[in-house]
Amino acid sequence: MSLPLRLTDGAVAIAGRPVVRGVSLTVRPGEFVALMGANGSGKSTLVRALTGLLPLTGGSLELYGEPIASFADWRRIGFVPQRIGAASGVPASVWEVVASGRLTHRRLLRPLSRADRTAIDEALEVVGLADRARDGVSQLSGGQQQRTLIARALAGEPELFFLDEPTAGVDLPNQVALAASLGRLKARGATVVLVAHELGPLGSLVDRSVVMRDGRIAYDGSPLADHAVHSPGFGETHAHHHHPDPARRDHLPAVSSPFEERWD
Repeated sequence: MSLPLRLTDGAVAIAGRPVVRGVSLTVRPGEFVALMGANGSGKSTLVRALTGLLPLTGGSLELYGEPIASFADWRRIGFVPQRIGAASGVPASVWEVVASGRLTHRRLLRPLSRADRTAIDEALEVVGLADRARDGVSQLSGGQQQRTLIARALAGEPELFFLDEPTAGVDLPNQVALAASLGRLKARGATVVLVAHELGPLGSLVDRSVVMRDGRIAYDGSPLADHAVHSPGFGETHAHHHHPDPARRDHLPAVSSPFEERWD
């Protein structure tokens, strides 16, 4: 079975300025990986490069064994941005937003099939929003909007999920609901890369932590608590961790790309 993701010696520059250099990172099937670090560490920009939204200026990236330049099976990849923009534009119901996640499975202008509708309904059930399906997205709380975006990705039935700061600006009850939703994804065997400043209730789901500092990977190994990630001096030479599996020794600089209107 090919690896969902393999980045080798990756580098990215923005406006000619090197932002991330020489990162190597692999993700295995079924792993729940937390990509963590302080604001400005490069974690959100890394996930943008991993999803092909920003080109590498060096190194190589493979998704399911295919070079990113030739990878075409994007139905296998799901990306969940921060909730910014979830309620913007034309007013839409929760069901309509989630239904848009089926576009990669349908021919242009073809009506929804029974399989499409089943996938949409199941996605809403997983995130606990089946009872809000006909409500407008703009009526939802921030946490509910985030769960709508997760359902949209889930409706596409991807195998690899990228989530960018899903708990940012979300209150604790909705963080708990998000954790329950992602727990169901994990139980299904999905591979998840979660970008987070802090994990909170999501911490129990994490199999592996990758911590970035100053655009480089400072730690790659067993799950870390939030306080450990943000402790003074973390990521210095003595804080580096070497996993017993040689393929997991990813202590190289990390990848980056712009996130919405900001860089991280």
